[in-house]
Amino acid sequence: MGGKAARQAVGAVGGRQVTLRFVVCWMLAMTVSAATPEFGVRVVHVYPHDRTAFTQGLEIHDGLIYEGTGLEGHSDVRVERLETGAILRRIAIAPQYFGEGITVLAGQVFELTWQAHQGFVYSESKLQLQREFRYPGEGWGLTNDGNQIYMSDGTAQIRIWNANTLHEERRITVHDGAKQIDMLNELECVRGEILANVWQTDRIARISPQDGRVLGWIDATGLLMPEERAQNPDVLNGIAYDAKRDRLFVTGKLWPKLFEIKLIPKHR
Repeated sequence: MGGKAARQAVGAVGGRQVTLRFVVCWMLAMTVSAATPEFGVRVVHVYPHDRTAFTQGLEIHDGLIYEGTGLEGHSDVRVERLETGAILRRIAIAPQYFGEGITVLAGQVFELTWQAHQGFVYSESKLQLQREFRYPGEGWGLTNDGNQIYMSDGTAQIRIWNANTLHEERRITVHDGAKQIDMLNELECVRGEILANVWQTDRIARISPQDGRVLGWIDATGLLMPEERAQNPDVLNGIAYDAKRDRLFVTGKLWPKLFEIKLIPKHR
């Protein structure tokens, strides 16, 4: 849909006592050099996006956008043409459900709901409902790496599912140093990493799927101009990666635009 303390020390080198000032300066230098990399974004292209879509999940396959939207009574899964935003296929879910993340794998589209513990599986080609499944806790984001499915639930944990049984096999806790990063929302697998929106921010975490370490931060501030914003919570949410053409896309809830972006390292 969420500071580091400095320590003082005195050491000895080659039998000589080093000063407190030297040690503190060395520790500060180590802290800066070990800081998590930061990236800004450069807009490559802008595409239209349905301003009424409360975006929860976003993926791209064969040049088409697959999107899951939320809100009770308005949730659906849809397939859209990237260049025009035209909706080619869609399926609404029952009005009592709040749709959440989606992912496309092996000819199927998997969808979560927020608090109902209810998931749905559709055919990729026609978006016909094939089966339902259950899971504990809240459902937020979904993605896959071609073999496993990754799920977020609004905490700092990402669950890893068997793609065939949809049973949880393990979890990772996402952390930047000693700090856990919670409120993880929409997910996307990109070049061996997991990208995750942090709910109600313009920040995207680059995460190691092995141990949950944050490998870098993406700052997408300023993509949408203030005059283009509609209402709260029109926040950044939605990441799609086109592996065939190495293209990265982002959008937000109720945003009128979908952005193709490139990452630009920030210099400290």
